[in-house]
Amino acid sequence: MSEIDPTAIAEQAEVPTEPKEATTEVGKARRRKEDARLLTGRTQWTDNIQLPGMLYVQFLRSPMAHARITRVDVEAARQLPGVVAAFSGRDFAAEQGSLPCAWPVSEDIVIPDHPPMAYEEVRYVGEAVACVVATSRYQAADALEAIEVDYEPLPAVLDMNEALTGTSPKVHDQGNQAFTWKFGQGDIDAAFRDAPVVIDRTYVQQRLIPTAMEPRAVVCTTDGQSFTMWSATQIPHILRFLLAATTGIPEHMIRVIAPDVGGGFGSKLQVTAEEVLCLLLARRLGKPVKWTESRSEGNLTVHHGRDQIQHIMIAAEGDGRIRGIKVDLLADMGAYLMLVTPGVPLLGAFMYNGIYKMDAYDFACTGVFTTKMPTDAYRGAGRPEATYALERAIDELAHELKLDPMQVRRLNWIKHEEFPYTTIAGLTYDSGNYEAATDRAMALFGYDKLRAEQADRRDRGDPVQLGLGISTYTEMCGLAPSRVLGSLSYGAGGWEHGSVRMLPTGKVEVVTGSSAHGQGHETAWSQIVADALGVPYEDVSVLHGDTAISHKGMDTYGSRSLVVGGMAVLQACQKVKEKARRLAAHTLECSPDDIEFSQGAFRVKGTSQQKTIQELTLAAFAAHDLPEGMEPRLDADATIDPENFSYPHGTHLCAVEVDTETGQTKIRSYVAVDDVGRVVNPLIVEGQVHGGIAQGIAQALFEEAVYDAEGNLLTSTMADYLLPSAADLPTFVTDRTETPATSNPLGVKGVGEAGTIASTPAVVNAVVDALRPHGVHDIQMPCTPERVWRALQ
Repeated sequence: MSEIDPTAIAEQAEVPTEPKEATTEVGKARRRKEDARLLTGRTQWTDNIQLPGMLYVQFLRSPMAHARITRVDVEAARQLPGVVAAFSGRDFAAEQGSLPCAWPVSEDIVIPDHPPMAYEEVRYVGEAVACVVATSRYQAADALEAIEVDYEPLPAVLDMNEALTGTSPKVHDQGNQAFTWKFGQGDIDAAFRDAPVVIDRTYVQQRLIPTAMEPRAVVCTTDGQSFTMWSATQIPHILRFLLAATTGIPEHMIRVIAPDVGGGFGSKLQVTAEEVLCLLLARRLGKPVKWTESRSEGNLTVHHGRDQIQHIMIAAEGDGRIRGIKVDLLADMGAYLMLVTPGVPLLGAFMYNGIYKMDAYDFACTGVFTTKMPTDAYRGAGRPEATYALERAIDELAHELKLDPMQVRRLNWIKHEEFPYTTIAGLTYDSGNYEAATDRAMALFGYDKLRAEQADRRDRGDPVQLGLGISTYTEMCGLAPSRVLGSLSYGAGGWEHGSVRMLPTGKVEVVTGSSAHGQGHETAWSQIVADALGVPYEDVSVLHGDTAISHKGMDTYGSRSLVVGGMAVLQACQKVKEKARRLAAHTLECSPDDIEFSQGAFRVKGTSQQKTIQELTLAAFAAHDLPEGMEPRLDADATIDPENFSYPHGTHLCAVEVDTETGQTKIRSYVAVDDVGRVVNPLIVEGQVHGGIAQGIAQALFEEAVYDAEGNLLTSTMADYLLPSAADLPTFVTDRTETPATSNPLGVKGVGEAGTIASTPAVVNAVVDALRPHGVHDIQMPCTPERVWRALQ
C-alpha cells in the first residue's frame, strides 16, 4: 500500500493532526481537578479511614481447592492478646445469605449458594473459613495461626473440557455445567456448505488477575440502627441494594461511600464476601471494623478475568470475502457465579463479527464450574476476548489466501457510507469510519517500509525477525439500554442519574450517579456543565460515590460513565436553563420565546437587556418576584436510559522484533488511532488509551494466573505474577479520528476499554507474523520467551 496523504483522510472524518486550543471547555486539554489531591496524598482512601474504637478483621482462608470442612476451632485464637472475637463460617450461617449473581443468563442456569464464609465445603484456595477481629491488624493476622481447621480433601476440578465429562468429580451437586447459551442469525449451514475456504482455530484466553493500584478495603460502622460502609468499590449504589437483599438489613438503613478509589478495571464491580462480613461483624460487635487485603490475598480472592477456550470458524470465498462465522466457547466460571460472571462471555457474543459484513453468524457458550477463584468482569468484559479471536482468525484467513492481512480487512469491513449499519449480530452501529482511522494509522506506522524491511530480514536469514500485527476493532460499550439488558436476563437496568444544583452565590454543584475510580469525572463533568450553563469551569464541583449524597445511580463500568452518566448531567443542565429562561422572561417582562441564551446570559432578542444565570440563581433564592407557581430554585435532575450502545472503533498496529535464538520479543513500535467520537478532554482520553494498551500488551506478553494440579495458585504474589512496568513498554504513538456518535447530544463514545480490546491481538498477530516463515501459526498467551522458543523448536 502507498503512503497516505493526511489531507485525504480528513475528507472522510475529522482528523486532529495538530493539537489546537479549544474555544469551548469541551475539547480542552484540562489537567484533572482530582490530581492535586490524589498525587499529593491529601485525599481519603478507604484504608486511611480511622474511627474511634475501630477493630481490624483478618480472614483465615482455605489452603485446599476442594474439601469438606469437618471442624473449625477458634477458641485458642480468642484467648490471644488484642483479640476481641473470632468466628467460623458456621457462626454466620443463619444470617450471611448467599453472595448475589445478578445475571441468570438462561432459564436452566445453575446458581449454587455462595456463602460469604464457607462452613460446609470449600471450593477454591483462598475461600474464607474463619475470621479474627482484634485491636490491630497485625494481632488479628497473628491470631489466625491459632485457629484449627480439619478438612476432608475432595478432588480438584481444573480443566474445563474434563469437567464436562461424565467421569469428572463435581464442583457442586448439580454438576459442572452452569449454563449453555446459544445465539444465531442467518443460515450458518449454508454459509459453510461448499465454502472455498474454511478457517478452523482454537485460542486460549488465559486467566488474568486484576491488580489495581489500591487493594480492596472495607470499613463498616453502626450507630446501633443504621450502618455506614466505606468500600473501595466501583458500584456504591448497587452494593447498597444488594447488601440489603443479602443480609435483610433495610436498604434505607445502609449508607455506602466509595471515597477516592485507586483503580478497579472491573475487579471492584462486585459484591464481595468481605463487604458482607464486615457489615455483619459491625452489627454483631457494635463497633467499627476494617479490612484491607494484602497483595497475596488479593491475587487469591479478587475475582479473576478472561479464562476461555475459543473455537472459531470462518467460512470465506476464494477472494477473502467472509460468508459466515461460527464460535463455540467454554468459559471458566470458577467455583461460583459472582455478580455478573455468566454474562461476561455473552457481552462478547455480539462482537465476534466485529466490523465485518457476513451472511450468517452462530454463537454458543458453555459456562463451566471449576475449583478456582470465580471469574467476572475485567477491563472490556467479553469484548477483548471476542476481538482477539476474530482478529487472530482474520490474520489466519489472510495467510491461507496469501493476501496482506490489511487487504482482507478492507475487503470485509463496513464502509463509512453504509452507516448506520445493522450487523449480523443484530446491533445497529450508528456511526464509524474504519477507512479514515486505518489510513491514519498506516501512515503513522510506515507500513510499507516495515513490510520491505521484514522481507529483507527474511531473505537474509536474520535471527531477529520482524513481525507486523494489525487489529481493527469496534466495541459495544456505554452499557445502558435497559430493555436490551432485560432481554438478556440482566438483573438491573442501564439508566443513569444526574443532578445540577445552582447555589445562591452562582456556583454549581453537580451530583452524578457515576462513581469514579480514576477516570476524571470531576474534570470532564465540570467541562460539560461549564459549556452548557456558561459558567466558569472553576465554579463547578462534582459530588459522587456516596449514596446519602448521590441517592440514585447505576455506577461505573462498561465505558458508560460519559455516554450515560455525563449525558444525564447534560440533560439536567438543559432543565436548569429552561427554568432560568422562564424566570428571565418574567424579570425582563417579555415572553420566554423572546429570550435567547448565550455564554451564560439570557437576553431579550434584539436588545441589550439581559440577566446572567448567576443573577437569576440569586433571584430564585431570594424568591421576591417569581413567576406564578415557580419554586424558589433553579435546580434540576435527570435520569436517562439511552436507546443504543456506544461504538468506538480504531486501528492498532504493532511491530515486534523476535529473536529466534532466545525467543525474546521486543515491541519496536506501536501506533493506535482510535475514534471515540467527540472528545471532551484529550488528556483524559490519552490516559485511558495508554492504560488500556498497557493492559492489553500485558495479556499478550506477560500476565497469566497459573494453578497447579491440586488447585493451588502458583502466581499468588507480584514476584510470581508478572506485571509489566513502564520500562517494559514502548512509547505509544496515538492519534484520533472523530466520527461523532448520533446517539447522544455531544456525539461522544466510550474510551475506557478501547485500548485493552485492540492491543492484545495486534501484539500477538505481530509475534506470529514474525515467525510464520518458521512454520509457527499460533502461540498461546502470554507469548513469553520460553513459549516462543518452544514454538520454534
